[in-house]
Amino acid sequence: MQTAEQFSLYDQLAALPENLTGEILNGQIHAQPRPAPRHARAASRLDRSIGRGYDDGDDGPGGWWILPEPEIHFVRKLEVVVPDLAGWKHERMPKLPETDYFETVPDWVCEVLSPSTASKDREVKMPIYAHYGVRHAWLVDPKARTLEALELRSGVWAEIGRFSGSDAVSIVPFDKIRIELATLWT
Repeated sequence: MQTAEQFSLYDQLAALPENLTGEILNGQIHAQPRPAPRHARAASRLDRSIGRGYDDGDDGPGGWWILPEPEIHFVRKLEVVVPDLAGWKHERMPKLPETDYFETVPDWVCEVLSPSTASKDREVKMPIYAHYGVRHAWLVDPKARTLEALELRSGVWAEIGRFSGSDAVSIVPFDKIRIELATLWT
């Protein structure tokens, strides 16, 4: 049963101004401004690269939902995350929910790091993703021009690759397509 205090956290989250993105992480509200242009550009380009092959099925196998900034409720109204990108295999989530949030744990998340969010993304959100069983996570740093790919193994994040610069890469779980990293940084 949820208490009035727990409902009030979500009510506070919902009342944030439109220019802020909010999350409830470990029982605390975290709010930050909308992403800076470099951050938004990297997320948008990655969304197009992966989405074309895995969501749309053009030049790739399809079979996924790839969405920018979805509101994910690991525990309804109590543990609420908003990754920069997230993906669900159709076999695990055959259709999109009717709600304005997701309760199905994603198969993949991507956080685009910025100076103001990097420590929260790494130290707070990554353990939450591991706790709830997200299988794959990518950390993209537009300033450093790096992409770290992680896979959950026995409840712990294991690095499966670190990519940088202008590499063209194929990375699990989207290894049927090649991603031109240079397009994320321009």
